Amino acid sequence: MSNPSRFSIRSAELRDVAPIVGLIRELAEFEKLTHLLQVTPEKLRPQLFGEKPAAEAMVAEVDGEVVAFALFFTNFSTFLAQPGLYLEDLYVKPGSRGQGIGEAFLGRLAKLAVDRHYGRFEWCVLDWNTDAIRFYERMGATVMPDWRLCRVTGDAMLALAGQPATHGA
Repeated sequence: MSNPSRFSIRSAELRDVAPIVGLIRELAEFEKLTHLLQVTPEKLRPQLFGEKPAAEAMVAEVDGEVVAFALFFTNFSTFLAQPGLYLEDLYVKPGSRGQGIGEAFLGRLAKLAVDRHYGRFEWCVLDWNTDAIRFYERMGATVMPDWRLCRVTGDAMLALAGQPATHGA
């Protein structure tokens, strides 16, 4: 059995826009939503790196190739009166799955939410994507039945971020 490729995760850079767009296209194919696809490098670039970026992204690389991305932005909870981190998309190329990339992305994003003093880290999942649902639940997320919204808060968010629980504080 061969060793899985080592991967690295980093904040996306301008040079990553085209590879991210390619991965978004793969994601749209997987979700059978290519008919909704309008993304191009020219449209995405200012949203990530323009004067007022609307979102942020991280990429995972294996041997210098971008094989995964996570795109996220700040949202706001009126109930908590706090901002939160919303994961719009996380996609790992099929050939790079099973190496811990998805788990590493979620851990990094949870830590980012904790470091920024956000009250929530959440995302949605398609109800037919049972593999993803099981994966997210293993990571500590609650799949909310009416919303199909994944939420990690409090001690679960701290645990996902690799930090000690506060035990009710």
